Amino acid sequence: MDIHEYQAKEILAEYGVKIVDGGLAYSPEEAVQRAREVNSNTWVVKAQIHSGARGKAGGIKICKTHDEVEIAAEELLGKKIVTHQSGPTGKICSRVYIEAGTDIAKELYLCFLVDRGSECIVMIGSAQGGVEIEKLAETDPKSIHKIYIEPAVGLQDFQARTMVFALGLETTQLLTHGVKTIRGCYRALRDLDANMLEINPLVVTKSNELVALDAKMSFDENALFRRHKIAELRDKTQGNDREIAAADHGLSYVGLNGDIGCMINGAGLAMATMDMIKLVGGEPANFLDVGGGASAERTEKAFRLVLADKNIKALLVNIFAGINRCDWIAEGVIQALKNIDMKITLVVRLSGTNVALGRQIITESGLPIIMAETLAEAAEKVVQARNEVVARGY
Repeated sequence: MDIHEYQAKEILAEYGVKIVDGGLAYSPEEAVQRAREVNSNTWVVKAQIHSGARGKAGGIKICKTHDEVEIAAEELLGKKIVTHQSGPTGKICSRVYIEAGTDIAKELYLCFLVDRGSECIVMIGSAQGGVEIEKLAETDPKSIHKIYIEPAVGLQDFQARTMVFALGLETTQLLTHGVKTIRGCYRALRDLDANMLEINPLVVTKSNELVALDAKMSFDENALFRRHKIAELRDKTQGNDREIAAADHGLSYVGLNGDIGCMINGAGLAMATMDMIKLVGGEPANFLDVGGGASAERTEKAFRLVLADKNIKALLVNIFAGINRCDWIAEGVIQALKNIDMKITLVVRLSGTNVALGRQIITESGLPIIMAETLAEAAEKVVQARNEVVARGY
């Protein structure tokens, strides 16, 4: 789960990271009032969307008067901002953050993230901030420094100092501020079950202070049940509608660019099914794991979720029943089809507990469902059905 810049900054401030004075606004009038409350000669109006590279997309504007702040807010609020991270669909800006201007002497980069490969938390830093870290990794990889932190041990003082020196913060004041900032960031990541925390840029001001000028945080959704205050920060307007709806129903859904819908139980089986569809020449439209408790009601919700994608030309249901039972799944599929006016081809593959009874229930239902016994057969049949639809020009 991602949060907005202003929310991440509020969290970091609680952990001792210095931020710039600012305030949130939902209208041009509020933006002017926030500017009046911030003691500064210049202000920065920032679009609050879940995407980086806002500056290049016109989402960050520097203003020298209150009138300019009002005009900037009018231009940003309600606007769709398209960045290379948001994709062509873009993100709608529904709020702006008004921040005091900063005299920048130097821009740095600092990031903490969970590295599943090493099973550690990796701290990443560079003395070249304010740029896209991906491009920097390609053009000047030696400028990026990584320090691996063992979760059972935690961040050590020498690791914080090592990163501070790598960032070029060698004066006594900046050394102290740098270590404090790194410790605060690490504690925020650890205490709140975050899986990514990025400050880009982390700036040294002309008054020799270290300030987080931008901030991003992403949290482990599987831990939100114990982080109620973090869960309340979710902005559903910034997410994919189907992915948000799936999360509300306890389903794991990720939209893709293909046109073959997938409804599967188990993340591993879902990945294998998507691979098999691609192997036989198709493109999956989604990843959907309905989980182990695929009741009739849950199955119908999953059907509606997948079919909300109007690009889908065929649908594959692939269920391996363990704790669940194939006859329950079959009854759920039939009930869903009776309640939904589905006009695309449905291929069903059942395996596991009570599989014979499940197949019998579907066969005797009289519904136009194509049955398959193996995953390979199911993938071939659903791709064939999709190709027939395309050949007819639909």
